[in-house]
Amino acid sequence: MTVFFSKACELGIQAVLFLSAKEKKIYNAEVVSKELKVPKEFVSKVMQILTPSGIVCSKKGKNGGFYLGKNPDSIKLIDIVEAIDGLDVFQSCILGFPGCSTETPCPVHHQWGKLRDEAFKMLSEETLENLKVKTANKIASL
Repeated sequence: MTVFFSKACELGIQAVLFLSAKEKKIYNAEVVSKELKVPKEFVSKVMQILTPSGIVCSKKGKNGGFYLGKNPDSIKLIDIVEAIDGLDVFQSCILGFPGCSTETPCPVHHQWGKLRDEAFKMLSEETLENLKVKTANKIASL
């Protein structure tokens, strides 16, 4: 379970990392689902959510599937998060209080603010290219 992201976003990040870590260019949803140990239908749905952003492209037909739409060094993790969940989590109250701000903070506003800013920074700096080797190792261990 994640504090920040939806299950779809988690899978989207994993699937895009998978595509970037593999030598072959096009993978169908069934292959991705088996490698990541998640339902094929969920993979298809998430990949389709990512196609309008250009992060992932799809090819129809017998040899079709999904592939990266951009260079791995130009895709940052935050791009995937934004395409699936949006960036509201980085601007809203973690406890869900309306009107939470520096002037009227919730009980964890200041602590959360530091964590939120660090998470945003890391996601904005890490590219798929930077994570290729670690991703390949993780997928091999699943």
